Amino acid sequence: MDKYLVAVVGASGYTGIELVRLLLGHEGFELVAATSDSGQGQLLSQAYPALYGQTDLRFSPVASLEGLDLDAVFLAVPHTAAMEITPYFLGRGISVFDLSADFRLRDPLVYEQWYGHAHTAPGLLPMAVYGLPELYRSNLREVAEQRQAGYGPALVACPGCYPTASALAIAPAIAAGAMLPDHPVIINAISGASGMGKQATEASHFISINEDMRAYNVGSHRHTPEIAQTLSTEAGHPVKVQFTPHLVPISRGLLATVTLSLLPNLSQEIFDTIYSAAYADEPFAKLLPDGQMPQTSSVRGSNMAQIGIRFDAGTDQLVACCAIDNLGKGASSQAVQCANIIFGYPETTGLDSIGSVV
Repeated sequence: MDKYLVAVVGASGYTGIELVRLLLGHEGFELVAATSDSGQGQLLSQAYPALYGQTDLRFSPVASLEGLDLDAVFLAVPHTAAMEITPYFLGRGISVFDLSADFRLRDPLVYEQWYGHAHTAPGLLPMAVYGLPELYRSNLREVAEQRQAGYGPALVACPGCYPTASALAIAPAIAAGAMLPDHPVIINAISGASGMGKQATEASHFISINEDMRAYNVGSHRHTPEIAQTLSTEAGHPVKVQFTPHLVPISRGLLATVTLSLLPNLSQEIFDTIYSAAYADEPFAKLLPDGQMPQTSSVRGSNMAQIGIRFDAGTDQLVACCAIDNLGKGASSQAVQCANIIFGYPETTGLDSIGSVV
């Protein structure tokens, strides 16, 4: 069958090369270019030997995309870089799947406050659809229908890793109206070192990370307004979020533990029903059996999110945990899941691998 032609911009980083891996095995997309500011001309398989025999692509400059008749680009570039190049691609009729934060926040002033940079493409924010299928599948399908009808390309803002896990953990309870008013949602989350990106820094050195655990950016992490925006949408009113991220010495994986203060007279059975209904038909979000909590090793290398919940009768609180692969469901494979929807493929296409069992 004919394939859609796609490119990865920023392919040499962790999320970029994970996109390359997934797209090379996708039956509906043909990866025709992988750009990078560093290593131009180098074979992808030289930088990442796991790709040996899988592709003969070389890292190329972004300018090399000008002569290609692309259907979509995946932007695995730093924040602020995506907003500079997205108008060019959309102007050429090329759909954009942006893995940065540049189009996630609806209010450009909020973006400027948290990212310290004025938004240079605020006119595109209304057309950007938030790419979390479990919550916004209908929005993605609407954009897919518009693209198919010739109304122009899609712009999908792929969620961050912490916001994805946090939302999947607690959104069903918040949407059901179980939250005690005027109480913040408390989120403690841990992520592997790949979440820091490929660029080496003093904080990312092996000696700094190994045998160490730390909280960082407490009260100031840039994912906080994104989480609050999603949970406020689900609640139908503003929701305050207290978010504390932690770095742990693993390569990849993310676990979010969310604590929600509840209205009275709720129970474990009620939440079992709420969550079972929310995730019964989801291919990539699974509620674990009672008494079982998720772990990062079970979802490593996959697009799966595993969720566990426990009602604490002593405090009238719900504790909800969600494990994802920060490079997978937290970034690259979720972008492919969104692309499947936009281009009319089953959501599981190219994403049916099971997480590592050992």
